[in-house]
Amino acid sequence: MPILGIGVDILHLPRLISLLSRRGSEAFATRILSSQELRTFQLLVEQHGKDETKGIAQFLGVRWAVKEAAYKALYPIRPTWKEVTYLSFNGTTGVKPTLVYHPVRNDVGPANKLHVSASHDGDYVYAQVIAEST
Repeated sequence: MPILGIGVDILHLPRLISLLSRRGSEAFATRILSSQELRTFQLLVEQHGKDETKGIAQFLGVRWAVKEAAYKALYPIRPTWKEVTYLSFNGTTGVKPTLVYHPVRNDVGPANKLHVSASHDGDYVYAQVIAEST
């Protein structure tokens, strides 16, 4: 299974929080999240309210960093924000983080398996993606 690319990204959360305060988290979420991620985001906002800025920023920041890393790993394929879906770790089922690429075009090339790792600590979010062909 040849590796087609590796992508990494780091995000400083205060920068994203500043952006969200100017433009709104809902508008940002609608722009970058896939439909599945957007449903999860809306549940998060319902459960915790819009005042939970740090949690909302962290949720959006992880997905931003993961998608930026995926974009770099998949180059020269250029996925859109909504074609990539990040499913985070689920401690209850033991399912590891997963990155799913659902291209809307058929001419996207040979990348058909993505490996993802994301981490956050304090004000930083880090993501790494490896794209391979099986």
